[in-house]
Amino acid sequence: MHDLPALARFGDRTATGLLDVTSDPAALDSTGFWAVTADFEGRVTCARFRDVRQERVPAPVPGAWRGPAVGDWTSSLDRAAYMAGVARIREYIATGEVYQANLCRVLSAPVAPGADVDALTALLARGNPAPYAGTIRLPGHGVEIATASPELFLRRDGRTVVSGPIKGTGRTEADLLAKDYAENVMIVDLVRNDLGRVCATGSVTVPDLCAVEKHPGLVHLVSTVRGELRDGAGWPELMAAAFPPGSVTGAPKSSALRIIEELETVPRGPYCGGIGWVDADRGTGELAVGIRTFWIDRPAGLLRFGTGAGITWGSDAEAEWHETELKASRLLAVASGTYDGSGEGPTT
Repeated sequence: MHDLPALARFGDRTATGLLDVTSDPAALDSTGFWAVTADFEGRVTCARFRDVRQERVPAPVPGAWRGPAVGDWTSSLDRAAYMAGVARIREYIATGEVYQANLCRVLSAPVAPGADVDALTALLARGNPAPYAGTIRLPGHGVEIATASPELFLRRDGRTVVSGPIKGTGRTEADLLAKDYAENVMIVDLVRNDLGRVCATGSVTVPDLCAVEKHPGLVHLVSTVRGELRDGAGWPELMAAAFPPGSVTGAPKSSALRIIEELETVPRGPYCGGIGWVDADRGTGELAVGIRTFWIDRPAGLLRFGTGAGITWGSDAEAEWHETELKASRLLAVASGTYDGSGEGPTT
């Protein structure tokens, strides 16, 4: 669909009039308004737009989005493979190689050749509103993403940087376990260390630890980590220090990344990367963690969506599998046109 114009949406902000595209994050410290996506594997796309206006996501147009049937989704890891992966991670924890690792799977379904990710955005805005919802449509550059992310990866205002890692998920607050709180604290420590690499000594603080946030169909534990960038550090240094997000990798990050590469059978792509915007003129920006995220893989003719869970020594394989289903169910129902507003959707 190369005839679709380039477009980006973030909250009530819509950007059109594509000026240029680069893979160099140093551009984010130059001028202009940029839409940014960084794949989990490290591919960065920064797109500068000429026109930025205040505009709500338009209402869905009946028939504009032709999503896959509920039964068309397939998973890169089936239930048995996922549970085996959980067991393998627990073995690594037992031998001291890692404390926690995220295990994810990518769901795929055929998508119509004329599918427009912006039409899916309209459905997501009403069926699964999210604080860091965003859309980037760059058909000529292989980027067609719609995210309903609840998680802040990096927010920058001048020299101040904030991250909001999520760890711990349940249908209700009563479902949250001691394991969830321990996992959150572990990842907060990792994010503190990441930001500490580019922030002034002593400036990194944790204003909020393990706050309960309610989102459509579930609750999360969310913490806040803040720091002040040291002199000479800009977007390239910040992204290099923090990427990929600690909440979707594990601790220690280097060990978790090796385990992810071993156990996951397909690339994560935009899922678990960073998606957002940067206003270089104002020195502000906001990147979400690319979770609850759909993307169109045009060469394969597929719509993709990722889901996963953090695995610790206290993990139960069956429960972790169900957590991945909980995170996916409502979103898949919205994308398949079967969401009825009840908060429940199909399992994956």
